[in-house]
Amino acid sequence: MIAALRSLLLGAVMATSASAEATRSILSFDDLDGWAADDHGAALSVFLNTCGDLEDPDWRALCAVARTYEADAARSFFELFFRPVLVEDGDDALFTGYFEPELDGSRTRTERYKYPIYKMPPEARADGPWLSRRDILTGEAMNGRGLEIAWVDDQVELFFLQIQGSGRIRLPDGGGLRVGYGGANGHPYRSIGKELIRQGALAAHQVSAQMIKSWVRKNPEAGAELLFHNPSYVFFREVTRVAPEFGPLGAMNRSVTTMRSIAADPAYTPLGAPVWVEKNGKDPLRRLMIAQDTGAAIKGAQRADIFFGTGDEAGRAAGRLKDSGRMVVLLPIQRAYALLPDAF
Repeated sequence: MIAALRSLLLGAVMATSASAEATRSILSFDDLDGWAADDHGAALSVFLNTCGDLEDPDWRALCAVARTYEADAARSFFELFFRPVLVEDGDDALFTGYFEPELDGSRTRTERYKYPIYKMPPEARADGPWLSRRDILTGEAMNGRGLEIAWVDDQVELFFLQIQGSGRIRLPDGGGLRVGYGGANGHPYRSIGKELIRQGALAAHQVSAQMIKSWVRKNPEAGAELLFHNPSYVFFREVTRVAPEFGPLGAMNRSVTTMRSIAADPAYTPLGAPVWVEKNGKDPLRRLMIAQDTGAAIKGAQRADIFFGTGDEAGRAAGRLKDSGRMVVLLPIQRAYALLPDAF
């Protein structure tokens, strides 16, 4: 899944290199603000969702031990077998949010539901760019091939579904289906937020997902042309093995959990690792989360995207989040001390 791509709307990708010099400091659990008050059992449950997929012997051993702990002893598990490690690369911490959108759609095309969600055609998997967004949506390459998973009623919501990389479709009969990232056409993303600023339609401080949606709907012809400004196009696949009560698949191919899963940069934070989040701002958050996802905009040692859940309310909450703070990764004891300089 492509998580946390919404920052690309503004062209605001964090540019920290994976090779940037990073410093690592071992902390104590007493240094973690609010540690004792968290629900460690909830964090342990999320950790167990993905720890079995970790191949490193240190992590696999810890996963086996974790399965022997009950929720009420979860804090002891983390404190016995992990050490908090603060990883810094010189950039300030930044927390944002992402979510799983819900769209209204149909399995068949109707006058209302006319915007297709496509599966990836085999020829698009070849190396190098394939057809552009404009060519895919206005040409004949996709016609009559049965590549449509569903049709939705809003082209701008479909555009944003492609940015998030996964979502749910509400069907007219009350049922639904879920789609996940299935590939892309190989063209680079071009920011429609930047384009609106260039045109003078919006000021830089006005650009947000909600403002872009509103502008496209108020200016349907110019709005359709604006979406073509981005030649990148994302294809989907229907996800059937994940029950509706669970979140979408993250980078570890397991469901992410509302307010317990984050997208992080694997160059600094191992996928599957527990991460202590100290988010400041209007609604401070102190919580143990699990790094189970990645994102094209999530680069840096102190950069994380928090999964807010599914639907419009989750989307609004995620869209408002842009806060400072600190994140501290929990590493197996031997792994933590091995990261320190020999002089330690």
